[in-house]
Amino acid sequence: MTSSMAASHSVGKVAKDVIFGASAACREAVDKYGSAKVTNATIGAIMDDNGQLACIPIVEKVLRTLPINDLISYAPISGVPDYLDMTTSLTFGDHRPDGYTAAVATAGGTGGIHHTIWNYTETGDSVLTSDWFWGTYNMLCREVGRKLVTYPLFDEKQNFNIAGFTAEVDKLMSKQNSLLIIINTPAHNPTGYSLTETDWSAVLDVCREHAKKSDKKITIMVDIAYIDFAGEKNETRKFMRQFSDLPDNILTIFTFSMSKGYTVYGQRCGAMIGLSSSKEVITEFADINKYTSRSTWSNINHGAMALLVAINKDTALQKQFEAERDALYQMTRRRGAIFMEEAKACGLNALPYKAGFFLSIPAKDSAAVCDKMHDDLIFAVPLKAGVRIAVCSVPTDKMRGMAVKVLKALHSAE
Repeated sequence: MTSSMAASHSVGKVAKDVIFGASAACREAVDKYGSAKVTNATIGAIMDDNGQLACIPIVEKVLRTLPINDLISYAPISGVPDYLDMTTSLTFGDHRPDGYTAAVATAGGTGGIHHTIWNYTETGDSVLTSDWFWGTYNMLCREVGRKLVTYPLFDEKQNFNIAGFTAEVDKLMSKQNSLLIIINTPAHNPTGYSLTETDWSAVLDVCREHAKKSDKKITIMVDIAYIDFAGEKNETRKFMRQFSDLPDNILTIFTFSMSKGYTVYGQRCGAMIGLSSSKEVITEFADINKYTSRSTWSNINHGAMALLVAINKDTALQKQFEAERDALYQMTRRRGAIFMEEAKACGLNALPYKAGFFLSIPAKDSAAVCDKMHDDLIFAVPLKAGVRIAVCSVPTDKMRGMAVKVLKALHSAE
């Protein structure tokens, strides 16, 4: 009797999402004990201090006043031209690197990651990222016949592990003619870490060394999904200057997302911005990623692109938008600061959080730690290397005292 109709490459695929599993357990606790007693640190979206999903006010206002044709009409495959220009400008701020650029609209930041993996790696290739990483990277690689491998993000002093990074790049480049490196910064998911200028200088030196061989190619994908919650907009983009005039066999791709920066997660709107010292490489970038868009989702959300254009073409709206978004950033920053200060005071080993939606605590058995946290009605996400706390979703008053309870759970689970 036939048990499967799927093609051989799809047999056995099951999306087991620990984040949504943890959220489901939290909902059960809310039903039983009430939301006031439960701390939900699982959600990767900004919740206000009343526990409601937050939207930047001017975003809602502008979205509700867009002409109906901007909401329902097909958009160009590559994206609305003004949107592509603006996302490029917003990506770089005052620190646009020298080189040729092009942008292609994508279905959220995830769409840009998908296109990058598909178009810049060979079947069977290994893709490199850090050992603390967003789990969907692995799914995106496996879906198209690639393998995700990792290097240790932190050294023994909890600084960026350039030695570990170098060793893994050297190993992979000895086996492959091309390599995709994914680096999620600033405000890394799930640790909240941001590479420093010095870190980036060292990373690019490693890449330049391998690029001396003309038969080698390196693509560096910088996942900047959380950049608008990482600090002052131009300060957080200073590192981008270092990508000027890289060898033409190094391509840089920045994946831009409206989900976090514009609080429109479900609109699924983003962009991928390519940068190269070669005009031909960037022409190819625009062509092949447009092709992949057409063959994957055709075109993306016109209304969300129109929203970004409407806000950023009006100086007054843009100023109001940035002020309102900054208020949300300051709220998440305060929450993270509370946890990190209390973690230091009680001796909890939290990874170096700089900014963003998440922070993490190393744990040998993260599932057991999360189960113990349930005793205090705190719900977090167990990852392979530790526990992820979504500071973006926890009301400020509930952040106080959490670090001590996490430490207690950590000790109980050992």
